[in-house]
Amino acid sequence: MTTTLRQRPAAVILTPAAEARIAALMAKAPEGAIGVKLSTPRRGCSGLAYSVDYVSEAIAFDERIETPGGTFFIDGGSVLYLVGSTMDWVEDDFTAGFVFNNPNAKGSCGCGESFTV
Repeated sequence: MTTTLRQRPAAVILTPAAEARIAALMAKAPEGAIGVKLSTPRRGCSGLAYSVDYVSEAIAFDERIETPGGTFFIDGGSVLYLVGSTMDWVEDDFTAGFVFNNPNAKGSCGCGESFTV
């Protein structure tokens, strides 16, 4: 009997616009940066916030998503809060930023800076 391992789906789905923004960030990354990392530090009115930063060191428990523009890391401690989320990059006349559609979020603060699960 042969067992086939099914590839595990990515914890976060990146839209083409998010992948393009990651590529743009990596094109101007500081020396030593190996990728961009998403984490959910505790802050804001609702408890958790999204944070995207350069990373210079791979950590064993972090999830990795290889994109055409570079490696996207997801903090290992944040994965449970993010599974099934979609990350997009949105620009309009007044703002630009990553936007998250997170099915795990049960609520968010009025300013939209933080969420709760």
